Amino acid sequence: MADIISIATAVPEYCHRQDDIIELMAKIYKLDQTEKRKLAFLYKHSGIDTRYSVIDDYSLPEHQWDFLTLNGHSFPSLEERMKIFDVEALKLSLNAVKKCIDSFITPKAITHLITVSCTGMSAPGLDLQLAEALDLSPNVFRTSINFMGCYAAIHALKLAKLICDTEPDANVVIADTELCTLHFQQEYTADNAASSLLFADGSAAVLVSNKLQSSNAISLTGFFSHVAYKGKKDMAWELSSKGFLMTLSGYIPQLIKEDIDALVAASLNHHNINKADITHWCIHPGGKKIVEAIEKKLDLTENDLHYSSKVLAKYGNMSSPTVLFVLEEMMHNMQQNEKIFGVAFGPGLTMETFLASKK
Repeated sequence: MADIISIATAVPEYCHRQDDIIELMAKIYKLDQTEKRKLAFLYKHSGIDTRYSVIDDYSLPEHQWDFLTLNGHSFPSLEERMKIFDVEALKLSLNAVKKCIDSFITPKAITHLITVSCTGMSAPGLDLQLAEALDLSPNVFRTSINFMGCYAAIHALKLAKLICDTEPDANVVIADTELCTLHFQQEYTADNAASSLLFADGSAAVLVSNKLQSSNAISLTGFFSHVAYKGKKDMAWELSSKGFLMTLSGYIPQLIKEDIDALVAASLNHHNINKADITHWCIHPGGKKIVEAIEKKLDLTENDLHYSSKVLAKYGNMSSPTVLFVLEEMMHNMQQNEKIFGVAFGPGLTMETFLASKK
């Protein structure tokens, strides 16, 4: 049995109000008043109040910008963006990991380290940076889950369970960090506008073990995944010299709505439990329309998706760690034997689920 002993989260120091970001976007995109009103309408109905970024420019006047540029100047290159990731991702990850393991284990007791990110890559990468900064054993097992998108945290939990199921003394730490705002694009397109409206930066760390104890611990029961290939062109994440480019079709909520009922039914059948047995719904808040589509299709209430909506409002969509932010909120508000059904979505269109229960 693999248990989630602790989850800790961290966000950058720069908090940006959604109402302020729209003004910056209108200036960078050079929108006329009609287009600005359209974009402002989307921002005000995004379900997001604030977002965090390692970049302070998003709340600064133009003459103080360092990362963003205008008037024909090129935005930062991919190399420049990765230099920022190299520094900031480590700081944010260390913050989350230290809080996660505090009072449970020392860094030396970490046997396995899994890093997760789709917004920055290098070799040596975040896994080696963390191992060195935490002074982990030189024999620590390391692996990285890269470029899988918003569902990658569930994939990491699946891997952590596999490790714990085969190694009784394993203490697995997942460090999931995304700096989505590094990849802001200057060109005004539907995909870029959607990305600039939704995405933010954040980090979550998870301690998984089958021997440690915690009053908030939850047990990972199992996993189930499904790929809707018809949506493979509607959500994508590609490298370019200008940064990573997002494709985020407005059809995504409809695709999820079409498939989510059958996915949940198949997953529950796989685990041999009924929908009525689920007490907590840990839904990745990819956007307000996605949350609303799932609520309606699964016949859930606003209260069922309270934590998802709360995380979306406070942090926006941070890609892969977002579902862990939701799960952390739930862990502190559960009774014994209550069950969690979790689901996140990503390129493919991939839908990844997990089942967990309060010990």
